[in-house]
Amino acid sequence: IFNVLLQVMDHGTLTDNNGRKADFRNVIIIMTTNAGAETMNKATIGFTNPRQAGDEMGDIKRLFTPEFRNRLDAMVSFKALDEQIIMRVVDKFLLQLETQLSEKKVDVTFSDKLRKFLAKKGFDPLMGARPMQRLIQDTIRKALADELLFGRLIDGGRLSVDLDDKDEVLLDITPLPKKEGRNSKSEPHEPEEATAS
Repeated sequence: IFNVLLQVMDHGTLTDNNGRKADFRNVIIIMTTNAGAETMNKATIGFTNPRQAGDEMGDIKRLFTPEFRNRLDAMVSFKALDEQIIMRVVDKFLLQLETQLSEKKVDVTFSDKLRKFLAKKGFDPLMGARPMQRLIQDTIRKALADELLFGRLIDGGRLSVDLDDKDEVLLDITPLPKKEGRNSKSEPHEPEEATAS
């Protein structure tokens, strides 16, 4: 793939196997890599300075050829996510869930204890926040599935999601009153007699 990118960065065009050309002259290409992430996460030994941005350049030089690196306008190193940013990621995923639940007429609140649990368990320094979605799926969504489909939230309601002392999800549900006749079959109407005038 590096050779393809070299063609794009040199000529501003990309030619496919059929000879068709794609124009890349007005395109900004942003590439990401995990090269150097492991180096940045290694603990330093002794009294040396902690790892700093730029320490990962050795890994990048080993992975990418000089002709490829020389065609890049900039290389930007990102700092590890701090606790405040991780909490914002948690809130983003919980907001998505809240939006989906509101479509089912469920008003939901999440406890701070749950949010902190998700931030701690759903973040990995090497993987970033990617495991967060899986954790929410395995904890909150699984616990909600039966209640939404067959249980107390089938008609909507209020929901509070918290954790118990064993880090198990607790659902405090206040269902909406059931609609009359939801499960009852309606009686067929007799056709009205037409009156002649």
